[in-house]
Amino acid sequence: MDKKFRKMLDANPIEASAPCRIDMGGTLDIPTFYYPLRHLSPCSFNIALKLRTRVRLLPYARGRIKISSRGFKAAQFPADAAPFNHPMGLMFTTAAFFNAEGIHIDIESESPPRSALGGSSAAAVALVAAFLKLKAATESGDRSNRRRVALLAYQLEQSTAGVPCGFQDQLAAAYGGVNVWNWQTDPDRSVFRRKIVVAKKGHKELAGHLLLAYCGKPHASKDINGRWVKQFLCGENRNLWRDVIASTREFVKALAGKNYNKAAEYMNRETGIRRKMTPDVLDKVGRRLAGIALQNDCGVRFAGAGGGGCLWALGEIENIDRLRPLWQKSLSSPKEACLLDVDIDSKGVVVG
Repeated sequence: MDKKFRKMLDANPIEASAPCRIDMGGTLDIPTFYYPLRHLSPCSFNIALKLRTRVRLLPYARGRIKISSRGFKAAQFPADAAPFNHPMGLMFTTAAFFNAEGIHIDIESESPPRSALGGSSAAAVALVAAFLKLKAATESGDRSNRRRVALLAYQLEQSTAGVPCGFQDQLAAAYGGVNVWNWQTDPDRSVFRRKIVVAKKGHKELAGHLLLAYCGKPHASKDINGRWVKQFLCGENRNLWRDVIASTREFVKALAGKNYNKAAEYMNRETGIRRKMTPDVLDKVGRRLAGIALQNDCGVRFAGAGGGGCLWALGEIENIDRLRPLWQKSLSSPKEACLLDVDIDSKGVVVG
């Protein structure tokens, strides 16, 4: 690490943070899907949450990289031999991109580990923003912006994940807010087009129509996403993915118009399609929560690719108020299961 960097970190460690998200219409943010389905205008919807992932850059032993994060065993390696297939390989990959050494990357997340809320991508976005800030300290001008941070974090993840990766997690982390992301396929245009679904002034109202539950079991999105990709490449369920796109678009229209009953209807339709393709997209706790939500006229959707992690619900306020104690009671087991605070983040990635 440059002596100037070490001197700066010794005096003032750099910190950056980015929000997690809940979503609908995921998987369509993977190029495997949105290129052949381009004529149907595929999109993904997400809501950034004030469950932030914070990253700090601290000085460390010369020539080495250390990463510590709740839910993972701390790891340190020589900077030129750090493994990219490690559980925290994305963080090591990001450090390698910036040719970093002599740095301790400390990660703190307000969301449960592997909760399907996009925490690893939020950490990557925060880490990219922190390194760009560090780099700007010895260069003229700060060339960092949300689009650049999101694209770089996505490209780094795509380069080492070993499976096709989507883009929506990085965008939610970088931009914050309540958005629908339209996927572009023209090589001369940006890969995404953002449309705000609910403006900042409406975030508090929308939060009153939402519930978020952690089911107590970490998710394994690679497994389910991998099966969806394999099915799609083999020509299976193409008609169902058309229905996923249509349901997501209708959901967005209903939510923008504050028609929460209609939005819940399309939310349940999309979840039902996913369960048809992969029944284990909801674990035992998730199936129980989903059944209770349906009985109380609420929409329900797993976060990310499911298979454990979090579930979120949407509905009219009286329905959500009725659902809340029922979900709370149902989450008495397993031990780690609980309701999480729903507070919508409007800032996106923040440095300092």
